[in-house]
Amino acid sequence: MSETSYLDPTPAAGRAFVMRGLQGEVVMLNLLRFRALADYSAHPALAPSEPISGRTAFDRYIDHTLPFLRESGGELLFLGEGGRFLIGPEHEQWDLAMLVRQSSVAAFLAFTENAAYLEGIGHRTAAIADARLLPLKAARFVA
Repeated sequence: MSETSYLDPTPAAGRAFVMRGLQGEVVMLNLLRFRALADYSAHPALAPSEPISGRTAFDRYIDHTLPFLRESGGELLFLGEGGRFLIGPEHEQWDLAMLVRQSSVAAFLAFTENAAYLEGIGHRTAAIADARLLPLKAARFVA
């Protein structure tokens, strides 16, 4: 496993994403690795009374987030249990893969800045040990 964890985009990565100039729908591929126990130290107001797993904290994040995602024109397309790669680094393992569709980059950015959505972001922070986020734009389809 990598010694470097990635939880949020860097300013440079955010700028590069916007500068890609993607038009139309964007699908976000998320690869997530959870903490064994959720860490609410950065968001104690959201902490449950008893310790919970990272996966349970992420489920709380999803429950909180879905209404705001839908309101912004987005949708959760897929949640799937992960594991080790068939093609890729043998040591790398992801607990969950998630596909989220947004109608546009602007809609995605507005969603990520929604104050009500951000009130529950601490569940995500508590849940995730490492993540990858890859914005995808539909390529040509072959029939």
